[in-house]
Amino acid sequence: MIKILHTADWHLGKRLQEYSRLDEQKEVLEEIIQIADREAIDLVLLAGDIFDSFNPSHEAVELLYKTLKRLSNNGQRPIIAISGNHDSTQFVEAPDPLAREMGIFFYSRYDTVIPIGKFENGVEILHSESSFVEMKLAKHESPIRIILAPYANEVLLKTYLGEVDREQEFRDLLAGKWETLADKYCDDKGINLFIGHFFFVQEGQTPDPEPESERPILHVGGTQALHTHHIPGQIQYAALGHLHRYHAVGKEPFPIVYSSSPLAYSFSEADQQKQVVIIEAKPGEKVNHRAVGLEKGRPLCRKTFDNLPDTLQWLGENAYCFVEITYITEHSIDAATRKAIIKAHDGIVNLIPQIKNPQGQESLSLKAEDLEKDMVSLFRMYFKSERGQEPNDELLRIFKEVISQNETT
Repeated sequence: MIKILHTADWHLGKRLQEYSRLDEQKEVLEEIIQIADREAIDLVLLAGDIFDSFNPSHEAVELLYKTLKRLSNNGQRPIIAISGNHDSTQFVEAPDPLAREMGIFFYSRYDTVIPIGKFENGVEILHSESSFVEMKLAKHESPIRIILAPYANEVLLKTYLGEVDREQEFRDLLAGKWETLADKYCDDKGINLFIGHFFFVQEGQTPDPEPESERPILHVGGTQALHTHHIPGQIQYAALGHLHRYHAVGKEPFPIVYSSSPLAYSFSEADQQKQVVIIEAKPGEKVNHRAVGLEKGRPLCRKTFDNLPDTLQWLGENAYCFVEITYITEHSIDAATRKAIIKAHDGIVNLIPQIKNPQGQESLSLKAEDLEKDMVSLFRMYFKSERGQEPNDELLRIFKEVISQNETT
């Protein structure tokens, strides 16, 4: 039996508005290392979005390398890491020649072929071609076959798959490539895995929304998502990245799983249990898999209050979190109230007023994303909340004249 740890969406270097998350990322990655050691993990799958940007900070890069060195148990535990839609393909693969000596394999380009050979740590690459690697671990006889599906936009996929008519679906071509690899290599005498960073759903089902903090994937060929049945039937477990919550897209004939991000990166992820997945696999058998909860990092909370004492009491009792507060008020949040709230807690990310109308009914309710809208849209929202109807064209014209005069003075 081989034990595998599946994780994804580390987003190293990501911030929550003005707040750095780097210290929390150090803590939760240390927790993942401890889980891998405690569970005697043989292989780690890191399913994309390693960094949060194409040009990560020096601190984020240093954290990755130090973490992977320890997570690999100084080269005794192989790691397969693919790129996601936040990662630069060139940047992710840059350290690969040196990293391979530590049993760490970065894969981001579909034309990359991992070199065949045996390493000092006992890991041996038996077969390799574009989008595929077969390896043997020092302490296990069964080979491990992995179909590699890093994120790629339509332009990169055309380079890999060749020119096609726009009407022809890229997802079907990808499925054909994967099926060919599975037919060639994935018999029941080895362990057959898939690792990918795409948006997968079961055909006919409504896709889950992508997280607020996630850059939406440019879906392949303009399609809404890839379908789970496009993953070959010989696969025993599909390790996915992109969605930030733990989610089993499919369970039969094999698990197709998003492991979740290690931290909550937006308030849409408030109250989510972040996890890694442990897989126990044998050739020719169904795998056992279970989620292991992660405890490190500041939780994200959304709270609504209508008075200052309750607000301050809750903030005092919940010091270690980031919070988005909606404050119900008849007019606006006055300076003294705002100052008292901000002073009471070091993790207030958003303080959003929710205005009541004169009759005391909740009228205008704003979300954090509403604050990025243009002035005309905000005026429409305000007018409709006050009058119950859209402003007419004449009123909109006057409002636009007023704001244009303010912009020029």
